[in-house]
Amino acid sequence: MIFDAHSDLPTFIYDERKAGKTRVLEGNWHFFNGWVSSRVMAIWTRPDRRKDATVYGFEVLNAFLKDVEESERFELVRNVEEMKSAIKDGRVALWLGLEGGEPIGESLELLEVFYRLGLRVLTLTWSLRNAIGDGVFERTKGGLTNFGAEVVGKAEELGIVIDLSHINEAGFWDALDVTSFPVIASHSNARKLCDHPRNLTDEQLKAIAERDGVVGAVAIPGFVDKEGPTLEKYVEHITYMADLIGYKHVGLGFDFVYYLSGWSGKSVEGFEDESRIPALIEKLKENFSEKEVEAIAFKNFERVFERIT
Repeated sequence: MIFDAHSDLPTFIYDERKAGKTRVLEGNWHFFNGWVSSRVMAIWTRPDRRKDATVYGFEVLNAFLKDVEESERFELVRNVEEMKSAIKDGRVALWLGLEGGEPIGESLELLEVFYRLGLRVLTLTWSLRNAIGDGVFERTKGGLTNFGAEVVGKAEELGIVIDLSHINEAGFWDALDVTSFPVIASHSNARKLCDHPRNLTDEQLKAIAERDGVVGAVAIPGFVDKEGPTLEKYVEHITYMADLIGYKHVGLGFDFVYYLSGWSGKSVEGFEDESRIPALIEKLKENFSEKEVEAIAFKNFERVFERIT
């Protein structure tokens, strides 16, 4: 079983349903391929919809909820018990996430509304600035705002997992200053192996582990290797992080985007999509025991979600 901590599929579902299609998830089973048993479905605010991010966020959420309702093989879950029950019944357990807090604007009440509709994972920022803080691609070095600190506190109160992928380094450390809960970086790699601002320094990796959190290794080519992204290089990130912080703090956050309209980037050679998960598992078995592979593939994220949601 695979727990994929980050997917942009809600964007795809929204686009497909806008084009008149229904039962999008059921019609694209290959996105899960029988391997992905649990997945965080993140609502990402496109750059051209940032000005009406709340409206767009609810539109995408509505499309996603409708599609899940129309399906037989998928279930929106709100806690680990519901996840286990869905998987036991042969359904894929889907968690709702926000990739960037743009849809909540500057409103804790809207955060609570999203929570009531199923939100359980909040990536504080995408790569740009929002009311919570600065993303990694902002020129300025601003960290978490006062409102951002309030958001972290409200998320703790409600039972929402805080995700520190995409936020800049100042915001990363600010977030850890205002929470004592486990945190995750749902889709990031080791900057030591690939020097990209979206990847994490050794100090950041250690800090997440010290909170009993988990880092999900991401399969975006530019975050794996700038010149030759391959499955082997991807596994090197997983192995490096496990050696540095312990295998119990490493998971998977694929962030496959090959299905998004307009995407023309290359893929990780040998790990282009979900059909290559068996190859990933075999590579992991070369470096890890059966128990460790199971933890990285599923149980580590399950542990964090069980503590928080």
